[in-house]
Amino acid sequence: MPPQWPWLQPAAAAAAARRATPFVLRGRRCSSSVPASVCASAPSGHAREQEDEQSLVVVGGGAAGVYASIRAKTLAPHLNVVVIEKGKFLSKVKISGGGRCNVTNGHHLEPSGLVRNYPRGYKELRGSFFRTHGPQDTMHWFSDHGVELKTEEDGRVFPVTDNSASVVDCLLNEARRLGVSLQAGKSVSGASVDANGKFVVKVEKRTIDFVDYISANYVLVATGSSQQGYSFAAQHGHSIIPPVPSLFTFKIADKRLADLSGVSFTRVAAKLMLDGIQKSAPELTQTGPMLVTHWGLSGPVVLRLSAWGARELYQDKYQAKLVVDFIPDIHIEDVKRILFQHKDQHAKNKVNNAFPKEFGLVKRFWGFLLEQESLDGDMHWATVPKSHLNAIALRLKQWMFEVVGKGQFKDEFVTAGGVPLSEISLSTMESKKQPNLFFAGEVLNVDGVTGGFNFQNAWTGGYIAGTSIGTLASKSILKEEQACLQLQGS
Repeated sequence: MPPQWPWLQPAAAAAAARRATPFVLRGRRCSSSVPASVCASAPSGHAREQEDEQSLVVVGGGAAGVYASIRAKTLAPHLNVVVIEKGKFLSKVKISGGGRCNVTNGHHLEPSGLVRNYPRGYKELRGSFFRTHGPQDTMHWFSDHGVELKTEEDGRVFPVTDNSASVVDCLLNEARRLGVSLQAGKSVSGASVDANGKFVVKVEKRTIDFVDYISANYVLVATGSSQQGYSFAAQHGHSIIPPVPSLFTFKIADKRLADLSGVSFTRVAAKLMLDGIQKSAPELTQTGPMLVTHWGLSGPVVLRLSAWGARELYQDKYQAKLVVDFIPDIHIEDVKRILFQHKDQHAKNKVNNAFPKEFGLVKRFWGFLLEQESLDGDMHWATVPKSHLNAIALRLKQWMFEVVGKGQFKDEFVTAGGVPLSEISLSTMESKKQPNLFFAGEVLNVDGVTGGFNFQNAWTGGYIAGTSIGTLASKSILKEEQACLQLQGS
């Protein structure tokens, strides 16, 4: 059962509907293309003005919410759009990628390959979702709006300025240019639906004991992993998959790793072994860079594993085993052969002073490895028993670490959980429970691995939702104009 959050009671909702006011003071019944005399013959007054006005409230000023507001306003210029954000606009965009903003990923342009980077969502998003607006579309949009981008070797896409402000300023400036109302420091605490099917959105600003009600035809919830969005969704009949952390580092039991903090490996293969998964899942083996930290292990490989195993790790209280292959491109029999040859060639040298160069970056780990095998680095290669060489080979290929907890991935917090995708129409992002209610971004049960995939989900979902809302609003406005013309003819 989802938690029961408070919202407007029926009586309060009715009262709120009576006093709800549009958030943009300028009203609109007919476009400038329709003669004023025509509109003058239509029913007038503040009540009719509110009834005819098309309006959208976007709850959440992150990537998905702002992108959607721009798209909706572009398609329907006369649509009144307000974005309400309780904190600062695009705060996660600002800090992402170490302040550089990893906009998307340029190595996975085809939807079939792209979806494999979403532990939650890879099955549901295989359809038209990313075909509607994929990474290339995102890159073109930002380029067309003055943000030059670059794709790095690992596929991550950044602004050439290496400054997230380029992306933040672009989005906010475009929203303002189009006439989107950006309201920060306020939160949406609930909404009801009045007799005409319009939303009555309750907006609060606790710092000054402020409460207002906004009448809106459409609502888009793009609150990320905030409780605010889950509460809103549950109020309108949605179930909530309990959110748990995703994308985090691993705390390792061996405290001696702290002495190696900062040591990195450009390519390892790591396998996460979980009690909750009986068979081996291919996603729980990842290859790529890994970093040793003062508390354990990090880097893209670990972050991807944390995402794929997020729910099971949470259930197991972050207790697991991590098996690391430090030289994945060398077969174990070849590793043994290299060690035996090295012993013969460097028999008179100390083990610490003669490292097999074929093992590359493992050299920075060599002393720790010898210590693990109870070998003295000052002993000579000639005195190393064959059994120890076999043990070193096995450890290099299957080094097992005990995961005893998790750490956060900087300030970027991603969750697994939220509104189930089965309760959303992915072709429009509209709720299947409540007409004219839309969702986009991390409030849904979608999360990607590190590398720009979470932002791409936000851009795509925001684009689809904004397109749907803008199209609906444009059709409604067209009907108004046709009604005005009919009045003129009669």
